[in-house]
Amino acid sequence: MKSDVVKRGVERAQHRSLLRAVGCTSAEMEKPFIGVVNSFTEIVPGHIHLRDIAEAVKAGVRSGGGVPFEFNTIAVCDGIAMNHPGMKYSLPSRELIADSVEIVAEAHAFDALVFIPNCDKIIPGMLMAAVRLNLPAIFISGGPMLAGQLYIDGQARKIDLSSVFEGVGMVAKGEMSPEELERWGEVACPGCGSCAGMFTANTMNCLTEALGMGLSGNGTIPAIDAGRIRLAKEAGQQVMRLLADNICPRDIINKDSLYNAFAVDMALGGSTNSVLHLIAIAHQAGIDFSLSLINEISQRTPNLCRLSPAGSHRVEDLNLAGGIVAVMKELQGLLNLKVKTVSGKTMEGVIADKRFVNREVIRSIDNPYSAKGGIAILFGNLAPEGAVVKRAAVAPEMMVHRGPARVFDCEEEATTAILSGSIKPGEVVVIRYEGPKGGPGMREMLGPTAFLSGMGMEKEVALITDGRFSGATRGAAIGHVSPEAANRGPIAALANGDIIGIDISNYKLEVELSDEQISNRLARLAEFEPKVKTGYLSRYAERVSSASTGAVFR
Repeated sequence: MKSDVVKRGVERAQHRSLLRAVGCTSAEMEKPFIGVVNSFTEIVPGHIHLRDIAEAVKAGVRSGGGVPFEFNTIAVCDGIAMNHPGMKYSLPSRELIADSVEIVAEAHAFDALVFIPNCDKIIPGMLMAAVRLNLPAIFISGGPMLAGQLYIDGQARKIDLSSVFEGVGMVAKGEMSPEELERWGEVACPGCGSCAGMFTANTMNCLTEALGMGLSGNGTIPAIDAGRIRLAKEAGQQVMRLLADNICPRDIINKDSLYNAFAVDMALGGSTNSVLHLIAIAHQAGIDFSLSLINEISQRTPNLCRLSPAGSHRVEDLNLAGGIVAVMKELQGLLNLKVKTVSGKTMEGVIADKRFVNREVIRSIDNPYSAKGGIAILFGNLAPEGAVVKRAAVAPEMMVHRGPARVFDCEEEATTAILSGSIKPGEVVVIRYEGPKGGPGMREMLGPTAFLSGMGMEKEVALITDGRFSGATRGAAIGHVSPEAANRGPIAALANGDIIGIDISNYKLEVELSDEQISNRLARLAEFEPKVKTGYLSRYAERVSSASTGAVFR
């Protein structure tokens, strides 16, 4: 056992003394040491219940013959951090999470790990750590939040966080009072769990299951459901079997399982952030997974689900409809089913069980919402290295759009313009210098997109940025434009009035300028001046790579 280096031999007497100080008995020193990586915090709604999940995991580990030791990572709530400078820290936290897990796991020589994430950057950060360490490991998320409910015009309506963001735009347009918006806010988040729609957190928890790193139900069993606690116990027990069989993350995460994850993502219409995170995980595993391959998957994978913000269903509905297993069973002819999973079965074995499927929530492969997947990567002279759009959440009339640019050099400028009513139908809002280096931190632009939607302009105005979008974003919102403005990407050359052409069906993002015009404009630009010059963000900006390569450290 790896943990023998801290507990066996005469020269480890002092180590055993310290282990006894934390309550470890002599009998327990003969057993495997299992790290339980908990992201509990009192400020993140998706994480406030993770102590209970950890206790269940530890019970499972003990029943399987291991000795659990819980330790923590940081966690940022993207909703609370949204639309102000705090969002600069969200994506950078992913690298800190991966690094901190590596430090604690290696310093204490754990034999295996159980990861307990739930929200946006914690999941990929932990997956990156799991691949990097390559110790037997399993994931058990905290599960999704239930949607809130409100009676509107005599009918019960489900409300989630994206509803509240869009409500701000409705207030700005005079279609809702501030008091009514506050009433929505009071019911939108009724308790613990990751926000109720197919936003980034739930997308990544579902894709962890599709990757084979979580047991069935990891992505969809609600946070308050007793089934979540049972699954946590099972995860604790199962990590002991993975240890006994020496099945490690790199035995599970490979090009075939990443293909499966992207295919499920296309079927679900998941968050655009999944592209950033899965590419980063692939990079950590030494796997070459190009953005063009994602479009190939999108071309052949139909969109089977329309979950909030693209539709009215939430993740709780997906769970009742059969969950990720049911989605994968529907896609089985398109998947690599011989891959290993943490269940000990191949993916073929995982999806073999028959399940009830609600066709209102999960359409059949013969009757999809669209023949192509929910995410598309766009290329062109405005995004030579690619840009990402959640195609499933774009109105049909905006799949092809041509309009003049309204250019802003930060999110705050764009938000002010939107809420003041100065954005006109047909325009393309451009928010630049918000990329991984330029932000720094590649902020999410849920505020601007939600405000446009709340004002009823999501079918009239497109928005492009070298920053990111929340999984809760809907509309023609195109993010991750690469290279970013801070690296003198073409987006830095744009001026007000430049005509931008968007053709999502044909994966195109172009500005009507010649290569020479773009080059001449870029040559006249002053050298980029970092916005933050001290602290972690300054170091992050120096090291971070392009969004097209996952915004990982060079």
